[in-house]
Amino acid sequence: MAKNLLIVESPAKAKTIEGYLGKDFLVKSSYGHIRDLVKTDEAIDVANNFKQKYEVPADKKAVVSELKKLAKASETVWLASDEDREGEAISWHLFETLGLDENKTKRIVFHEITKPAIVKAIENPRKIDYNLVNAQQARRVLDRLVGFELSPVLWKKVKPSLSAGRVQSVAVRLLVDREREYNNFVPTASFKAIGIFNTGKPKELFKAELAKRFNKAEEAEQFLKDCSDAEFKIKSLETKPGKRSPAAPFTTSTLQQEASRKLGFSVARTMRVAQRLYEAGYISYMRTDSVNLSQTAIDAAEQEIKGAYGEKYHKKRQYKTKSSGAQEAHEAIRPTNFASHTIQGDAADKRLYELIWKRAIASQMSEAEFEKTTAKISISSREEELTANGEVMKFDGFLKVYFESTDEESEVNLEDNSDNTLLPPLSVNQTVNLTEMSATERFTRPPARYTEASLVKKMEELGIGRPSTYAPTISTIQNRGYVVKEDRDGKPRNYQVFTLSDGKVSSVVKTEMTGAERGKLFPTDIGVMVNDFLVEHFQDIVDFNFTATVEKEFDEIAQGLKEWTKMLSDFYGPFHNDVENTLETAERASHERELGIDPESGKKVIVRVGRFGPLVQIGSTDDEEKPRFASLRTGQMIETITFEEAMELFKLPKKVGNFEDKDMVIAVGRFGPYIRHDGAFYSLPKGRDPLDVEEDEAIEIIQVKRQKDKDKIIKTFEEDPNVRVENGRWGPFIRFGKQNIKIPKDTVAEDLTFEEIKKLAGEQPATKRGAKAANKTAKSAATKKKTPAKKKTTSKTKAKEN
Repeated sequence: MAKNLLIVESPAKAKTIEGYLGKDFLVKSSYGHIRDLVKTDEAIDVANNFKQKYEVPADKKAVVSELKKLAKASETVWLASDEDREGEAISWHLFETLGLDENKTKRIVFHEITKPAIVKAIENPRKIDYNLVNAQQARRVLDRLVGFELSPVLWKKVKPSLSAGRVQSVAVRLLVDREREYNNFVPTASFKAIGIFNTGKPKELFKAELAKRFNKAEEAEQFLKDCSDAEFKIKSLETKPGKRSPAAPFTTSTLQQEASRKLGFSVARTMRVAQRLYEAGYISYMRTDSVNLSQTAIDAAEQEIKGAYGEKYHKKRQYKTKSSGAQEAHEAIRPTNFASHTIQGDAADKRLYELIWKRAIASQMSEAEFEKTTAKISISSREEELTANGEVMKFDGFLKVYFESTDEESEVNLEDNSDNTLLPPLSVNQTVNLTEMSATERFTRPPARYTEASLVKKMEELGIGRPSTYAPTISTIQNRGYVVKEDRDGKPRNYQVFTLSDGKVSSVVKTEMTGAERGKLFPTDIGVMVNDFLVEHFQDIVDFNFTATVEKEFDEIAQGLKEWTKMLSDFYGPFHNDVENTLETAERASHERELGIDPESGKKVIVRVGRFGPLVQIGSTDDEEKPRFASLRTGQMIETITFEEAMELFKLPKKVGNFEDKDMVIAVGRFGPYIRHDGAFYSLPKGRDPLDVEEDEAIEIIQVKRQKDKDKIIKTFEEDPNVRVENGRWGPFIRFGKQNIKIPKDTVAEDLTFEEIKKLAGEQPATKRGAKAANKTAKSAATKKKTPAKKKTTSKTKAKEN
């Protein structure tokens, strides 16, 4: 038995660390938290200073048992969980649950999983930091109290099976507020004038823009007419040097934003991949709000930059964290070895690592140097001036490695780019020739809807949540159905363009798509309804400043400046009173809206949230006839749907034709639009409007689906129709009832016999449910094979079978 037992959270981390330590160390994983608050109301004793009751979950009992045995046999136990509050709490839970001796227990922390970092940590152990533990406990207890007390209020006053949370509810409010801003936005139009000029030489073309916008079409048209016979001269030329500095190394938030923009990763995926990179020893700890780099990292970056790019590309920088609530003395996210420009791993691992490497290296590189030229062009017939801008890079500096993206790049940019990469040689008073000029109608844009990354950015700006909570919060609000992440098609919009060419002004109306969204977050009607209820009755819970203040109080507890139970007491008293008052006095929430009267029946048309989501209803439950219902379609919301759009929904289900002597009917169900034909259902392609589908397309959809199903099946068996060999996503497999069975390597799927499959099913480890299904299928197959002839069944036997 090893003298030292070192405990970390994850098996991957344990494997990496084990390679750095000698035979005197045994490295084991706790697989995350080994205990949690009990699921009942007894979890927190509010009257007894918020004392908590914990339990070891069933799936962790074997882990705890093993760790207890190993700890007892070891001379020293090293608690090596992560260095943040969550990690400190894990160490505390291990200490308490394993019944460790304080004299035999040492707590170590490290910012990266490298041999020097691990050795240094072991040389500098410390005790458990109870300030950090208390800060995490305060967060856990407060969030449990909010969730446990608010959820029953929502069940009673809004809708069953709902839940609320301190941070998640604020995140939903941000999205609801932005959606309303977007929907209430009224675009205004103006005309932007851009001219294309030449110096007399055909290839020396450049653009120039009028700073002024025209609000009326007549003004834009008149400007072009005035320019038709005008003389254009270079009024002034100004050349200025410019510099661009690199961004700071990544924090959790900026990594999530940039991975979204550059790699298309969701926030949750970014954190999963970063966790793998950290545990494999490739990067420093990935939950941090610090932009600081250690001196060791700065020196390593300097060596790599000078060696790879030359001395002139290096500039030493020490970034300072602006956030006053930055947690602990963490470093920014960086590679552990700057000499490794890439790593071994899957595509996602490599791409994220390279992004982190580039950002960290660029932060220690020279500024990019530019020369910017601005030319002002006078118009003989008008007072206005046109401006031409050109920019030339003189030295690429950090841009040799990395260029930071912005959220605006992902927005649809309707503006013409009037900047020139390079202006031709120009001189003051030089006459330039107008090749063509246009005045294009452009519209102001509404505030952009949030992506996962831009929502993280906003939460960080407001001080809501911390690095460890961004990804779980965004996952939670989507999993609970308050928010959806999806693409939405734009709508056509006409715009006018005036063009001056060959001395004549012409006008044309063009069409553009506007409002198309890709990977944006949209609040659902349930999300809006819950948000409005909380805003009305629990203002503090969804107040941005209040939520940020609570986060600051957690920081103060972590620094030993605030007593955690007092903080909870100050919060809980007023909050509990609000809960009780709301249960007694609040009206039941009704996210209902009257749209008008159905012209055919004369009955009221309303839109509301039903059991399975938002719907339109014609008539009332009090009427003799039952009301008619229609589900809202993707992209439609209770607040914005019009009467005309609502009535369109009642055109479904509709018959679209006949195929194989059976009707084809299009309808919309819980999982979207589908075709019903001969008792089977065929989903419509994503984004296809069910009202536009005609007979030929419906037949094609049915035939394509049938062919896919046919291609999927490799082999069936007369002995039992529930057993078949199929083509799956990762190759052929056996479907044995409800059990899926792998096909052994070097086995030809088409050659498998029924007897061989039965044998494989018996050898396959399965879940209880899968095993039951497999046994049932096997018994069924055996019975069919053995039963010689049908016996006469008595009524008693029939009853038993039924």
